Amino acid sequence: MNFSITEAFKSFTLLGAEWVLWLLIALSIASVTVMIERLRFFYARSIDVDALIADVKQALAGGDADKIRKRWAASRAMAATVALSGLEEIERGPDAAAEAMNSAKTRSKQEHERNLVFLGTLGNNAPFIGLFGTVLGIIVAFDDLAANPQGDATVVMDGISEALVATAVGLMVAIPAVVMFNYLNRRIRSTVTATDSVAHAILGELHARENGGGEA
Repeated sequence: MNFSITEAFKSFTLLGAEWVLWLLIALSIASVTVMIERLRFFYARSIDVDALIADVKQALAGGDADKIRKRWAASRAMAATVALSGLEEIERGPDAAAEAMNSAKTRSKQEHERNLVFLGTLGNNAPFIGLFGTVLGIIVAFDDLAANPQGDATVVMDGISEALVATAVGLMVAIPAVVMFNYLNRRIRSTVTATDSVAHAILGELHARENGGGEA
């Protein structure tokens, strides 16, 4: 018995688009789960950056860094985490504090970017998955027509219209993923910018104290 790769692929394509639709549904559920988890993550790390900067300047100007450590120790925000990392190293000077804050920012940014690759990949590729399902459905429709050339053409048209559903579902899965991916990336950029502001405020105070001959 000779193996025909063409017949093997044809048998696969004749499975139709239904399994592709189930795949898109599963990806959609995973996408919504990631979106909810990420939104909760960012909400739990929201912070008043202006208040943090004001506390940093006041505490360092008064030589009371422990005050800000106690007030912001419970915060999981990137800006607070970075600020506390810098304050832990103030006795070693601005350079040591800067390195500690850069390290903390890098770790925190990785946490903020978790699962964004999934949303970006899904947003870019879900339409192609849907299109693949549509192609499979059209192949099935024309195979039915070839098997019954004298049959009612509306049967083929119904098959094609059903196949196009896969493309529509692919777009429905992709669009929210792209929107959320762009939104979360903007939130990350905003968070990093705010964190940099806090870090510069700390370094500015440390350099001022160092130049003035004071001690942190």
